[in-house]
Amino acid sequence: MKQIRLTMGQALVRFLDNQYISFDGTQEKFVEGVFGIFGHGCVVGIGEALQEPDHSLTFYQGHNEQGMAHAAIGFAKQHHRRKIMAVTSSIGPGAMNMVTAAALASTNRIPLLLLPGDVFACRQPDPVLQQLEQFHDYTITSNDAFRPVCRYWDRIDRPEQLMSAAINAMRVLTSPSETGAVCLALPQDVQAEAWDYPEEFFEKRVHYIDRHLLSEEAAQRAARIIEKSTRPLLICGGGVRYAEAGETLASFASEFSIPFGETQAGKSAVVWDHPMNLGGIGVTGGLAANTIAADADLIIAVGTRLSDFTTGSKWAFQREGVSFLSLNVQSFDAYKMNAHPLVCDAKAGLEAIAEVLRSSAYQSSYTDEIAQAKAQWDTEVDRLYAGERGAHGYSQLRALGLMNEGLFDAEAVIVGASGSLPGDLQRLWRARSTGSYHMEYGYSCMGYEVSGALGVKMAEPDREVYAMTGDGSFVMLHSELLTSIQNRIKINVMLFDNNGFGCIDNLQRSQGIPKFGCELTYRNQETGRLEAGGEKVPVSYAKIAEGYGCRTWTVTDSDQLKAALKEAKESPVSTLIDIKVDFDSMSGGYESWWRVGTPEVSKKPAVLEANRALAREIARARQY
Repeated sequence: MKQIRLTMGQALVRFLDNQYISFDGTQEKFVEGVFGIFGHGCVVGIGEALQEPDHSLTFYQGHNEQGMAHAAIGFAKQHHRRKIMAVTSSIGPGAMNMVTAAALASTNRIPLLLLPGDVFACRQPDPVLQQLEQFHDYTITSNDAFRPVCRYWDRIDRPEQLMSAAINAMRVLTSPSETGAVCLALPQDVQAEAWDYPEEFFEKRVHYIDRHLLSEEAAQRAARIIEKSTRPLLICGGGVRYAEAGETLASFASEFSIPFGETQAGKSAVVWDHPMNLGGIGVTGGLAANTIAADADLIIAVGTRLSDFTTGSKWAFQREGVSFLSLNVQSFDAYKMNAHPLVCDAKAGLEAIAEVLRSSAYQSSYTDEIAQAKAQWDTEVDRLYAGERGAHGYSQLRALGLMNEGLFDAEAVIVGASGSLPGDLQRLWRARSTGSYHMEYGYSCMGYEVSGALGVKMAEPDREVYAMTGDGSFVMLHSELLTSIQNRIKINVMLFDNNGFGCIDNLQRSQGIPKFGCELTYRNQETGRLEAGGEKVPVSYAKIAEGYGCRTWTVTDSDQLKAALKEAKESPVSTLIDIKVDFDSMSGGYESWWRVGTPEVSKKPAVLEANRALAREIARARQY
């Protein structure tokens, strides 16, 4: 067996450079590059290997470890999980900054390879700079914090351990059912240690993603369940997009007259005006999907985690005896809601079931209900988009309407994650092209928007990309805006400034709690409290972005917004539009409910009434 002597860091880079994916007969490179912020825990190890010109991985300098990991997630998600960027950092705080991103990736089932530096395996310089010391267990380091949020975790304490660790990492990262965050902790001394690696370890390795087929017997069982239903409803989840099954689901829905609602991850798998597309479903869904869902006798969940926002905290499906059929590559998800589980690829599963249903000429019993629900909802969306001003300023919904109705190209991609915008966007946004809606809502992580938009633009360089963010989320994390400038990768930031955390303020007040702690106001010097309606802290987010080198605008009405968007589209560099909007101009819920922990005991009568209302709705929700 031929061998080649390399450091562990050099071997890792060479290995990653030779990983490929094969899906539906198309083969492509899996690892496109590496995001990194160099520190003493990685710069002279894997950093030295990345500096060498003997590989094709592109290195991108990040500016916040969480931010660059979010960008890697956005890149992988937009590529339907078949391309990734690895992410490396120093030990200690640099590594810890990536824990949130690891949880986000695992929650959303997105492949993310994290390569944090670690303490010395030899223990000779202990404690090294930034080393965490646990008195009861000296084997624990900061990187052990990744264990509960990763699908696979390993620490490479000897250079030869890289081989089994790297192959296991690829096993998980390329698996549609097991994928999520993978952490390979790299002790800084071991990164530089050499080993005689077998050359075959570095040969081109192709990971075949085979569609998990549905057996004939399982397809027959599923078809029998569907045939017994008269008013079934499909749910289009993220698995539909990752399996590239949008056309298959749309055809299935049309052929058997079964309408479908969209989750945040599934939205834009099928364009908005498909006759069977009822739009968003659940807590942040619209009237059409939620009305049909309430009376459905069978829910066919395709590629969805069935989170509380999708199911309305298990409340959305009110018909007595409603049953569930779930198609998912992950059995953990397929069994949720006491469903009949079908562990399969979304496309293959729907095709197999359709073949059986054709033999019985099955059709749902819907007549004009679907068209009526869509028409009623379209009228409501038009109404919400048309209002120029809220009670206290420019309407957030009007701004979204202008963007959606022509100021954005049909092929443009919007990116979001948190605050009131995900609700407005799932309800109201009309996706005019496939893959144009990119929402991280499994973890709903504030700060994902700008970083995720960078990753999406790297994945889709020919499409205009817009980060849809509130001021609260932007303040939390926008460092990769600088990365976009540095790498000449243009993104557009639509910053909806409602002066604080308007979404949570809305939740707070809906449960009988007076406004408190959600507005960006100065502290009252006399009372020492943050008081509702206090003096606002004036922030120019446009000036922040201008300092990075972005083109920026501040707007307060539709005419200003139209002019700014036109110029932003023509800009060669990243842009930010600071849109000053009314604190209360978000959309409300439609035939939906969300379970939150409202206090049983309170001095506030409104809170006690909210708790009583909570109990009433809990009684209407499913228990499992």
